[in-house]
Amino acid sequence: MSRSVLILGAGLGGVVAAEALRKLLPAEDRVTVVDRAESHLFPPSLLWLMVGTRAAGDFSRPIARLAGRGIEVLRGEVTRIDPQAVAAEIDAKKISADAMVIALGAAYAPEAIPGLAEAGLSFYTLEGAAAIHAELEKFSGGRLVVLTAAPQYKCPAGPYEAALLAEDFLARKGVRGSTEIDFYAAEPAPMVVAGPEMGRAVRGLIEGRGIRYHPEHQVASVEAASRTLRFANGATAQFDLLLYVPPHRAPAPVREAGLTNELGWVPVDRHTLQTRFANVYAIGDVVSIPLKMGRPLPKAGVFAHGEAEVVAHNIAHAWTGKGAPRRFDGSGMCFIEAGGGRAGMGSGDFYAEPLPRITVRSPSVLWHAGKVLYEKYWLWSRF
Repeated sequence: MSRSVLILGAGLGGVVAAEALRKLLPAEDRVTVVDRAESHLFPPSLLWLMVGTRAAGDFSRPIARLAGRGIEVLRGEVTRIDPQAVAAEIDAKKISADAMVIALGAAYAPEAIPGLAEAGLSFYTLEGAAAIHAELEKFSGGRLVVLTAAPQYKCPAGPYEAALLAEDFLARKGVRGSTEIDFYAAEPAPMVVAGPEMGRAVRGLIEGRGIRYHPEHQVASVEAASRTLRFANGATAQFDLLLYVPPHRAPAPVREAGLTNELGWVPVDRHTLQTRFANVYAIGDVVSIPLKMGRPLPKAGVFAHGEAEVVAHNIAHAWTGKGAPRRFDGSGMCFIEAGGGRAGMGSGDFYAEPLPRITVRSPSVLWHAGKVLYEKYWLWSRF
């Protein structure tokens, strides 16, 4: 008897889950992946697009190529999820499966901060990163502000990398001397969940380049006409160019399906990624996994990748009896672009108690080369 797996989302986690399941399951079992986009983007490369060292085509690939690996590809919008029935509606057409993997990521909600979308540009989207590059090319000096609009967001290193890369771009352009750069963070320190050593290291990188760092500044509203940021603590700030990380939330079909908790994300078993519904799993940015320290596991591609591998192996083991069950252990790493062809790196055990055990490595050309090589390897090996 053949079985089927339905994977919602073709981001990093969805692609890994689909390809791993296709290798592990018998040929007669169906592996179907759904996404509304035509192309898969490698998200870390958006920062390089922002400073002009990549074009969009350099790090995007047609999702349809997955069909060449025996994966069924459906392009469409997930309009409804029925976890009880292990089913979803794609453009209002119902598809049922024997197992479902929800890998829809986090949706961006800049509208949650009045005036934010009108006043600034987000480097977390393809359109925003391209627009930022155009603005940086025109920028001749003034006040550049990098802003995290909420304390939790995916890729915790991303905004700090953006600030460092923008500073490097303006220095190479020759306008750094006429530019002030401020970083306003909703969080109390850089990459809080990675521990104080990582926070000190990243803050040192930022401030060492003359970027003023303002932690615990939760933006309340933005006035586009006067280019003014207003914070919940009563502070205000002016800007000439605003680069921001938008607030995140679970996609509407996930929320409407009753899958989310009081924090607005999907709770799962931290080792198996099983939701409270049988045969329904969730991975990547859409999930919330609390850590002993009181904060959730960061939303990052490295964790989506590891979670996807665990889910795929466990589904295959349950159906075929082959192999052994796996457990996600919270291990992960990330590169931190510092500009000038250098990057740092942090890695370790995020499930360690009472605090994650993280090793921090200083910026070097070696780690930058590692990030570049991983980008190339990902696109070559997956598509």
